[in-house]
Amino acid sequence: MKRIITIVGARPQFIKAATLSRQFQLLGIEEKIVHTGQHFDINMSDVFFDEMEIPRPVFQLDIHGLTHGAMTGRMLEEIEKILLKEKPDGVLVYGDTNSTMAGALAASKLHIPLIHVEAGLRSYNMEMPEEITRILTDRISNFLFCPTDTAIKNLKKEGFDYFPVKIIKNGDVMQDAAIYYTAKAEKKSNILNQIGLDKYIVGTIHRQENTDSPSNLRNIIAGLNEINNQIPLVVPIHPRTRNILAQQNIQCEFKLIDPVGYFDMIMLLKNCELVVTDSGGIQKEAFFFGKHCITLREETEWVELVENGFNILAGSNPEKLKTAFELFKTKKSDFSIDLYGEGKAAEKAALEILNF
Repeated sequence: MKRIITIVGARPQFIKAATLSRQFQLLGIEEKIVHTGQHFDINMSDVFFDEMEIPRPVFQLDIHGLTHGAMTGRMLEEIEKILLKEKPDGVLVYGDTNSTMAGALAASKLHIPLIHVEAGLRSYNMEMPEEITRILTDRISNFLFCPTDTAIKNLKKEGFDYFPVKIIKNGDVMQDAAIYYTAKAEKKSNILNQIGLDKYIVGTIHRQENTDSPSNLRNIIAGLNEINNQIPLVVPIHPRTRNILAQQNIQCEFKLIDPVGYFDMIMLLKNCELVVTDSGGIQKEAFFFGKHCITLREETEWVELVENGFNILAGSNPEKLKTAFELFKTKKSDFSIDLYGEGKAAEKAALEILNF
């Protein structure tokens, strides 16, 4: 029986892991999940395992609230101990977090095959910690599962054709999750009653280039306040971002709510008028639910959304934000185009892992 150790630590990874864990069970692949603890708030961690029926982590590292270096170092140390004891056939990491980097380094140094799901993404912004993680994780991986043609092109430009690595285009596992869990969300979520709005925009703000820059954050909030004057805006807010807003005395005129689980987020996205976010995952989820998206960044890894007119990059510029909002108020788009694999990404990846 194939034995896999999966490393997760943040909200998007829980969602991605749910799709592959389900396929592993169907194929008889033994999986043990390591939760680093990077997201430790119950609304940002435990609720995902409960809602999405993900196997409970066998290992809970409870590492959080530290600097990037300290967090990654502690994770690396603890993951290495687990891998030495468990001796898995492969280590699976997702995306671009500190947990990803720690898991990748531990596996590579122990010569355990490393599997990176959501490989090949590039923003070409080296000031983003996530970009550094993507590049380094891809370079030391043995199996790269790419969600898009653009991701594969990025790897080829970097010379990956000449590296001892297998590159597979499997699609985006987050679309699998969106398709699979929507029916459950409609039955279980009560978020629409809680917010009490028939018409609204949903937003998120969490990236460091926005939250750690007082000028960027003030500009974004000013733009969002203006939009809120026309259509109510609802923002599930990370505790860290809420604290920064208070420290900087930045006033939000829109509705701030506590972090929500995946089912609640599905319902917010499915029923909103528009999405405004700096999250990579939510840019795609907006597309999955047929919503236009304004991205609060200067670049995106999901360039196909911009190229096809579903997404506009506004950065932290209030005028760009307002212009994009005015355009999307009336714009009609065909969201039926297949950009991300139509819900078969996890199945393709699991079969490859079974047979490697």
